[in-house]
Amino acid sequence: MRLTVHTFLTLDGVMQGPGGPEEDTSGGFTAGGWMTAFGGPDFGAVVDSWFTRTAALLLGRTTYQAFAGFWPQVTDPENTVAVAINAMPKHVVSTTLPEQDWTGTRVVRPADGGAVEQVRRILDAGGPDDELQVHGSHRLARTLHDAGLVDEYRLLTFPVVLGQGKRLFDTGSAPSGFQVVETAVVDDVATYHVLRPVPLEAPREFAVEDGREVTR
Repeated sequence: MRLTVHTFLTLDGVMQGPGGPEEDTSGGFTAGGWMTAFGGPDFGAVVDSWFTRTAALLLGRTTYQAFAGFWPQVTDPENTVAVAINAMPKHVVSTTLPEQDWTGTRVVRPADGGAVEQVRRILDAGGPDDELQVHGSHRLARTLHDAGLVDEYRLLTFPVVLGQGKRLFDTGSAPSGFQVVETAVVDDVATYHVLRPVPLEAPREFAVEDGREVTR
């Protein structure tokens, strides 16, 4: 399977608690709900498109609990996201979460060989046209990035700076370059980037040759 990461970001890279004040207050975070002032038809179309591609979800405990507290209540058959999330397999990585009764949920215990090894097994069990999607799930996304397992990032960035909170990439993240696959302005309030990790290119230097600025 392919592994893709989807998240909403501020300009300073924060991904914590976009959907509501109580979504994730860990670390004393007080700016939850920062994304809710934005949105529109194009935003909805982008998010809907994510869920038409996925075969299964892979979530951390905090994101899973936020999803489980909201999406089972949405029964509108026209809601693309709700229909997909409620029906599809959901793998949640946690050492503390008890077994869940939300349809399709499987709790993945990192103690059973480590989180990365568990994810490798899930990926190996799927087909090449299948997609395992991570949504939010800060710690899990960071772990998968550092392990080199992420095939593609789909990021919606909003014109907000918070100065606090969990960041997708932060001090200690494994260095990586990225190929830009797609970019767009969404509803005139957000930018959308689809990125694929590639090896980090060697740095170049600026120089002057025959009176001209060059890189080498």
